[in-house]
Amino acid sequence: MDMELEQKQAEIIDELVRRASTCNGEALLPIIIEATSHPSLFAFSEILALPNVAQLEGSTHSVYVDVLRLFAHGTWADYKCNASRIPHLSPDQILKLKQLTVLTLAESNKVLPYDTLMAELDVTNVRQLEDFLINDCMYAGIVRGKLDQLKRCFEVPFAAGRDLRPGQLGNMLHTLSNCQSTGDIDSRGHKEIFGEPSGVMDYEEDRIRPKRRRHPVTR
Repeated sequence: MDMELEQKQAEIIDELVRRASTCNGEALLPIIIEATSHPSLFAFSEILALPNVAQLEGSTHSVYVDVLRLFAHGTWADYKCNASRIPHLSPDQILKLKQLTVLTLAESNKVLPYDTLMAELDVTNVRQLEDFLINDCMYAGIVRGKLDQLKRCFEVPFAAGRDLRPGQLGNMLHTLSNCQSTGDIDSRGHKEIFGEPSGVMDYEEDRIRPKRRRHPVTR
């Protein structure tokens, strides 16, 4: 995510946190829905951490805390497994959760097969998938990558990070400590994180072309 998008997201979070801090109970629900629908917001831990949001636990509105947790840490597959106990998602929320799902997949694999993506996103054909990746992920600034139609995969040298899951920070610090003690951090690690220049160039070249006609992802 570039600096402009990060700054915009920080401003949105500050505004939502400010508003949420003055509300309690049912009055928080529209703010939670707005946060999980906002096209430029991909981080939710600061809202989730508010004491008055935590107080929704155990109330008749506790499912909205589950909605925030879903958007902070979950995926489209998680929603499908729990759809019966989570409020019905709007089209904007569905789109956002599928964008977040791509970010989660890119955390562990920088080459994402089309078949995996279509299964995880409930997309029925390649054209629909590519339109989603270009229009809703790359143009949104949350990933950089290139589509390899011959190999049927999406190469992702960069993806924005998601909210840290409980315990994830400790695991990351432990891994970093191990790497430092064994001397495993070198220039190869830098390339693995930021990607080869060729992948970024392909994204930059694609960005200046006219957008492809949208074939919406099923929502």
